[in-house]
Amino acid sequence: MDISTLNEKIQQESAFIDLMFSEIGKQIVGQKVMLERLAIGLLCNGHVLLEGVPGLAKTLAIKSLAQTMKAKFQRIQFTPDLLPADLIGTQIYNQKDGAFHIRKGPIFSNFILADEINRAPAKVQSALLESMQERQVTIGDQTFFLDEPFLVMATQNPIEQEGTYPLPEAQVDRFMLKVKISYPTRDEELKIMRQNLNPTEGSINQVISIQDIMKGRQLVKEVYMDEKIEQYILNIVLASREPAKYGLGHLEQLIAYGASPRATISLGMGVRALAFIRRRGYVIPEDVRVLAFDILRHRIAPTYEAEAEEKTSEHIIQDILNTIESP
Repeated sequence: MDISTLNEKIQQESAFIDLMFSEIGKQIVGQKVMLERLAIGLLCNGHVLLEGVPGLAKTLAIKSLAQTMKAKFQRIQFTPDLLPADLIGTQIYNQKDGAFHIRKGPIFSNFILADEINRAPAKVQSALLESMQERQVTIGDQTFFLDEPFLVMATQNPIEQEGTYPLPEAQVDRFMLKVKISYPTRDEELKIMRQNLNPTEGSINQVISIQDIMKGRQLVKEVYMDEKIEQYILNIVLASREPAKYGLGHLEQLIAYGASPRATISLGMGVRALAFIRRRGYVIPEDVRVLAFDILRHRIAPTYEAEAEEKTSEHIIQDILNTIESP
């Protein structure tokens, strides 16, 4: 299939994405980046870690997304006393028939909001991350497969660090994207205030189906990505591991370890999904630059020297993007 035919096909088949965003727009003002990244996670069968202060419509966003396709949604508030059984379920003994019965936990949904994931102890975090990776849960001696689509949106509050259990780097790596969201603009905040003081918009209706998402996942794989873009992605990821080879010797003292192969896979899949969302049948270099921060910020670990110089992983990514030649 030539590029123009493929582009036309993708333009027609991706129309449901605009329909979905339009419906969510009834209740969410702005936050385009957050919604776009959630859609990327959904289309790539990945998960999203969100970092932002309270009150930025994180819960409303994923709940609204689930409502647009009438999917099952569960919000789990992570607290220090949470147990793995509270998440995945447990066996309950029934005295009447003298047998154990399975009671499934809230993980058995299509969309999971793991609110303040860093407030729960390591055992609970591990139970969630295993479900994310394996797409299955074992209770007793029985294994249950989770429904598709299955998307976990975990949130972290960047303000309070007391009483938190930071996610280990290897576990953070399992999130396809780590998205940082900020406050709305003045105009957006005015609209938010008016919308909440004088509610006029109705509730979110089902405008697409789960089948649309499953079909979209297959179509994303058809989006054309030139070999030059593939090499560009590889250069960016490898520069985080061996910066001196790419003319970034000054970063060697700032990077404890670079991005894993999961970063390469996620960036390759993510840019295709971004092109699909933006109604294109092909990937452009700008897609890589747009998504690089969300894919890499949690996969590049700065050293103590970097922290002393107040250099974050974002500064390192920016340096890499400024240096690596774009196709």
